[in-house]
Amino acid sequence: MSVKPGYILTIDNGTQSIRAILFDMNGELVAKAKIELVAYFSKQPGWAEQEPDYFWQKLGEVCHLLWQQPGVEKDKIMAVSLTTQRDTVVNVDKLGKPLRPAILWLDQRLADIQKPMPLLWRGIFRLIGQSSAIKYFRRKAKSNWIAQHQPQVWQNTHKFLLLSGFLTYKLVGEFRDSVACTVSYLPFSYRKMTWASPLDWKWLTTPVTREMLPDLFEPGQELGKIDEVAAKHTGIPLGLPLIAAASDKACEVLGSGCISPHMASLSYGTTATVNTNNSRYIEPLTFIPPFPSAIPKHYNCEVMIYRGFWMVSWFKQQFGQREQIRAKELGVSPESLFDELVDEVPPGSMGLMLQPYWSPGIQNLEAKGAILGFGDVHTRAHIYRSILEGLAYALREGKEKLEKRQKTKITRLMVSGGGSQSDAAMQLTADIFNLPAERPHTFETSGLGAAMNAAVGMGVYQGYQQACEHMTRSTKTFYPNKDNVKLYDKLYHQVYCKMYKQLKPVYQKIKEITGYPE
Repeated sequence: MSVKPGYILTIDNGTQSIRAILFDMNGELVAKAKIELVAYFSKQPGWAEQEPDYFWQKLGEVCHLLWQQPGVEKDKIMAVSLTTQRDTVVNVDKLGKPLRPAILWLDQRLADIQKPMPLLWRGIFRLIGQSSAIKYFRRKAKSNWIAQHQPQVWQNTHKFLLLSGFLTYKLVGEFRDSVACTVSYLPFSYRKMTWASPLDWKWLTTPVTREMLPDLFEPGQELGKIDEVAAKHTGIPLGLPLIAAASDKACEVLGSGCISPHMASLSYGTTATVNTNNSRYIEPLTFIPPFPSAIPKHYNCEVMIYRGFWMVSWFKQQFGQREQIRAKELGVSPESLFDELVDEVPPGSMGLMLQPYWSPGIQNLEAKGAILGFGDVHTRAHIYRSILEGLAYALREGKEKLEKRQKTKITRLMVSGGGSQSDAAMQLTADIFNLPAERPHTFETSGLGAAMNAAVGMGVYQGYQQACEHMTRSTKTFYPNKDNVKLYDKLYHQVYCKMYKQLKPVYQKIKEITGYPE
């Protein structure tokens, strides 16, 4: 088919940077601007906040930086799409003015819940063994903390928005958001892909009302047009349509070309995830819902390793001073030099095994990280390789759970995120999964997924299968090494899979004695 010329402008507001990217209709990156963000500030230990207008300011700056790139032609831009970090919330008044700093997804504060759920619901949750999970849901809901500690802010809140909804308002002047951005502790029906029905138990867990939430649109639908204020602030042409996309992880899945359950999207990002796309509602773990897909009426089954590739940043800060100094001298990134560390160490890290629970998840609230098997032969290079191997083990475990739940074997791995740029990480992923690990043609898979939403929404492609055929592909494939596969398979089954069960009582004792983690 002949694809009409034109560009999609994608705004990708992540945790550590914001990017403005132009894609053509073949999925090629035409131009890109990037600004590093101060991810958050902390007034208290464990808090993570940022001023909402800071994100809006940086969105304008990154757009103007894009217009300065050579060859950029604004008149060829057909539409705009937006993808953002998940579960970052903003309270605004009737004029859309923020009432307090945004609370980011990284924030670890918990509300102090005094009022019990109604007796009927307590009985149901106890019967299905989910009382602890519901309690955690209520304590984790940012709305409960704000209402409890800043009642005046909550009383003056007209809309309670996700970052995607706040930036949408700033761009088009309407309180609207994409269904596929709605991943948070909110009264949302993941099964029906809309706000929960009035009788749903979720409304009893939070002070949020339906009137405080934005109107939802499916990916590919028009959210509005760039208004005069936004055009002046960003330089985006007045009147361009803003097309609904999805959260960054959902866009990453689509931008990797993973539109069927036999393909897994591995994301080596700040949070490491393994995702599959399904047309059916399939819970990746019991009572944990699948998230909205970037494809309308589809679901992303996701297993998450919270603080996943963040551990690489932790390693860089704690042990990577040498690489940081060398990187400055050579004009390269420190991460690119870490592959040399991996190559110094044999597969299996000479018995050093890492469990990557640097932060607990909802089904293992007492979990902590662990590194086992230390000896006098081990160096920081072994620690670094064990971090990569531990993440891959955890994601393999997630992949096997997804296969059981969806009853479909995963035969292809598409690996994206910052870690995908490491050949060493790609190779050990292929070895631990015993599957070819494919690197997409662009590092900007979340931005590409958002651009695909716009391309389908604008009628350039008739559907997502056709969009994937034209806009996604892999450029390099890493194949499993048979000897490494045998070693990793033994370590995975005989050691890694037994670690959590055997360490769980120890984690529980640590929590009882010290109160950490909360």
